[in-house]
Parts: sequence; structure tokens; C-alpha cells
Amino acid sequence: MKKIVIAIDGYSSCGKSTTAKLVAAELGYAYIDTGAMYRAVTLYFLTHHVSLTNPKEVNDALDKIDITFHYNPKVKRNEVFLNGLNVEDEIRKMYISNQVSEVSVVKEVRHAMVAQQQKMGKKRGVVMDGRDIGTAVFPDAEVKIFMTADVDTRARRRQDELLEKKQLINLDEIKENLLKRDLIDSTRQESPLRRADDAFLLDTSHMTIDEQVEFVLNKVTSRIFNGEYALQE
Repeated sequence: MKKIVIAIDGYSSCGKSTTAKLVAAELGYAYIDTGAMYRAVTLYFLTHHVSLTNPKEVNDALDKIDITFHYNPKVKRNEVFLNGLNVEDEIRKMYISNQVSEVSVVKEVRHAMVAQQQKMGKKRGVVMDGRDIGTAVFPDAEVKIFMTADVDTRARRRQDELLEKKQLINLDEIKENLLKRDLIDSTRQESPLRRADDAFLLDTSHMTIDEQVEFVLNKVTSRIFNGEYALQE
């Protein structure tokens, strides 16, 4: 069977990454967390004091950034490495969340990351989640999902994630951060967050992770076995 690309886009804390990981595991596909790539760039820019309004500084910094994913068998997940250093835990911290959308909006950053993501998914057989996978990175993806949820639910989920990492953040602060990111992501000029015309809408406000995974897998199965794509080599 010819492998396909599954693009999962949507807002923060809708369950995109968890759903995408489980779908990839079920299908034996690679999972690529594009949001983690932008977080890694944000970490590098912050630690090296890169000016977002200086294109030369931005391009020079991007030339020095190498982002890779390595599977950690102890925790059974891919972890993000920035220039050879494991930054998985650091990029999930709130100070990165507060800045990542402002870094992601920079044209040079988006072009560089999209090129890397397209290279990673060139051979297909990937589940990729982010903001613009179905619209900019892989507009030809065979299955596209757009995830959303009400902001209160998303804020509670994000708070639970942070608590698991021993980060105690006020719920109102998290909600404010989510709304700010929503606005920046959906109004930016380069590859704004939006639902692709052919993407299935998935509102996860009242769904479990298992239900979300089942929804995606059902769409994959339907597309394959209904003959909408010629998947045979």
C-alpha cells in the first residue's frame, strides 16, 4: 500500500499532539511535531538575543539551527534536539509559550521550517501536526483534520500538562496566553491558522483522547477503502 500524509491542524491544547502520536503509532507512521520545531527556534532566538525585526540576524540564526527528533525508549516518545542538545522539557515551559507565536509569524522562520517539514515528509507515511500543515506544508495531504475546542477546556488541559511537569500556572494566565496565540496565529500574513477547505472538523471539547484517535483513524480508513485515493503502488 502506498503511504499517505495525515495533516492535523488546529488550536493549542486541543489534543493535536497526543492524538497525532497515537494515530502514527497505530499506523506505524512517523510522527512530526511541527510546533516543537517552532518552540526550538524560539528557544534559540531568546538565548541568543536575536532581533525578530532584523532579517539578517534572523537568517544568520536560522543557518546555525539544526533541529532533529530522536526516539527515547525510556519514555516511549520522540524528543526534540536543538544543535545536538535535548531541549524537549525546556521548550514546553511557559516562557516559550509566551513567545512562540511571535517568532512563528516571522516570514523567514516559516519558510525555513516549512522547507524542513516538507523534506521530512517527502516519502509520505507521516502524521504531522501544527497550524498550517494542510494549507501550506502539505496541501496535497490525503487526510486533513482541523481540531478545535472551547478555550476554557483548552486552558484546563494546558494547566494539567504543566502541572505534570511541576509548573503551577494560574488558569487565567494560561487562558490569556491561548487567546493571544489564537489571534496571532490566525491573523499572521504568512501561513495563517485556518481550516483547509477539505479538512474534517474535529471539536474535542467533550471528547476523550481515544475518541479523537478513533475519529482520525475512521477518516483514514474511509479514504483508503472508499477508493478516494489510488493507494496501490
